[in-house]
Amino acid sequence: MVKTIKDILKIQQDTLQKFGNRIGRDDQKIYIMTCCGTGCTSSGAAKNREKLEELIARDSYEDKVEIVKTGCFGLCAEGPIMLVYPENVMYTNVTPDDVNEIWEAHIRNGRVVERLKSENELDFFSKQMRISLRNCGRIDPENIDEYIAFDGYQALSKVLTEMEPEDVIQVMKESGLRGRGGGGFPTGTKWEFAAKQQVREKYVCCNADEGDPGAFMDRSVLEGDPHSVIEAMIITGYAIGASQGYVYVRAEYPIAVQRLGIAIKQAEEYGILGDSVLGTGFKFNLEIRLGAGAFVCGEETALMTSIEGNRGEPRIKPPFPAVEGLFGKPTILNNVETLSNIPQIILNGPEWFAGIGTEKSHGTKVFALGGKINNTGLVEVPMGTTLREIIYEIGGGIPGGKKFKAVQTGGPSGGCIPAEFLDSPIDYDSLLELKSMMGSGGMIVMDEDTCMVDIAKFYLEFTVEESCGKCPPCRIGTKRMLEILTKITDGKGTLEDLDDLEYLAKNIQKGALCGLGQTAPNPVLSTLKYFRDEYEAHVVDKKCPAGVCVSMLRYVIMDDLCKHCGLCARNCPAQCISGSKNTPYVIDNEKCLKCGVCMEKCPFKAIMKNA
Repeated sequence: MVKTIKDILKIQQDTLQKFGNRIGRDDQKIYIMTCCGTGCTSSGAAKNREKLEELIARDSYEDKVEIVKTGCFGLCAEGPIMLVYPENVMYTNVTPDDVNEIWEAHIRNGRVVERLKSENELDFFSKQMRISLRNCGRIDPENIDEYIAFDGYQALSKVLTEMEPEDVIQVMKESGLRGRGGGGFPTGTKWEFAAKQQVREKYVCCNADEGDPGAFMDRSVLEGDPHSVIEAMIITGYAIGASQGYVYVRAEYPIAVQRLGIAIKQAEEYGILGDSVLGTGFKFNLEIRLGAGAFVCGEETALMTSIEGNRGEPRIKPPFPAVEGLFGKPTILNNVETLSNIPQIILNGPEWFAGIGTEKSHGTKVFALGGKINNTGLVEVPMGTTLREIIYEIGGGIPGGKKFKAVQTGGPSGGCIPAEFLDSPIDYDSLLELKSMMGSGGMIVMDEDTCMVDIAKFYLEFTVEESCGKCPPCRIGTKRMLEILTKITDGKGTLEDLDDLEYLAKNIQKGALCGLGQTAPNPVLSTLKYFRDEYEAHVVDKKCPAGVCVSMLRYVIMDDLCKHCGLCARNCPAQCISGSKNTPYVIDNEKCLKCGVCMEKCPFKAIMKNA
């Protein structure tokens, strides 16, 4: 058991010696790193590991090959992923049959299986800089010794032996680290507020609720590097004078919850958590609290209310949590990504971190890249990287050669940014100027087939469903906005409805109780600003230019292309297509279900959607 900081250093030296090939030393051992994040697990990674274990046992390779279960590599579009050392070869879309081939060719005979190597690895990772994700795909998240080997708990050791609490806060302030969970408030300043409160009880909370559609950054850090969050929370507790921490994580993240629980238990066994952290006399304990999936519990005061055992509803601010938070005591709440930066800032210095990014947005940002994009997955880039670089150089562009239309950042609280701003740098201030926001880091790409009115409706449906109902502007106002959007997508809207949408949106922004309600209208306002022509097409021409809004769709058979084969009529579930070899085939759009079966079945592409 670890008792002192010297024991941590001894573990680091011993484990580094053991790792050999994984850090560039030649120990003649092969390491097969297999992703055990949610994405690869759902794609069959467990079966690949079972096959590897079977082959190791069959050939008695226990002393030659070691399987290391890691967190997410990031290139989720190509999972399951395996990385083989010492050659550092990444294999993608691996199946159990592929494992047999990799084993015979690469593991036994040293020949790389070229057909399974990632074609996108170089482009995907070349512009990234991994700080928050530094250990994801690099270590076994269930092995505390591996975390220690790669500088784990060295920052905590430095803080406890060389720094006073006020020194830690000053480092955070000089680094310029801003909250990665939404508003981007300066982390050091927040800590300073809590540290100044002259009370005995204080708390540290980690927001791992992550409710944005398409967001999985925090989940991946907890799955791949849970000890980095634990270390950062202990450092936070030392800086503000808190002895108790809580990680609030949604129950829908079973792998993250399991690994975090393992990590906490290991830290307790090693004396890193408990009544005397690393023998220094500083006390800090950590517990997990499970959320039930309420989006509003991502808001800091609602999260704390939930931890207290009450219904998750936001509180009026001020007082702010740093003054009066959990159980009425000063509380610091940071999200997973914010915390994962802290140990590296302590080790490398605030100047190092401040030298990355832009003048007002320092460091890197992790984005969950999804939607109409070739390389879906997790990316971490320096602040100031442009949207174009992320979407086209890292993300590999739009599938099928489709035209880029917009990108949604910030989830339900953010906005849709059109193609004309593709070269805009990504930082807190630039995104706000574009009527969007950083948020937690969701980035959903949309192509020419996307209806922007429908997108605004989608996010508002989510907001209405997730509203806690405490304040009327959010509870009632967003519902009225959704009713107007539904009316528009049903082909019943008017120009006056567009004015009403803007009026409601701006008043909800002013009147809602919490940040989630105040930002709920953002997707509507941004699409109205940049894609007003689509709204006008819906209400004036009664057409959906993208052909998405079902109520406005009309399917038309092009007589000059139709071969009168009758396939469309025979497959139509509504029996609304008539015609013969001698008469034109036509669709009765009054009876049409808008299912699209006729288009799918027509071999001559004679049926078109006429929006």
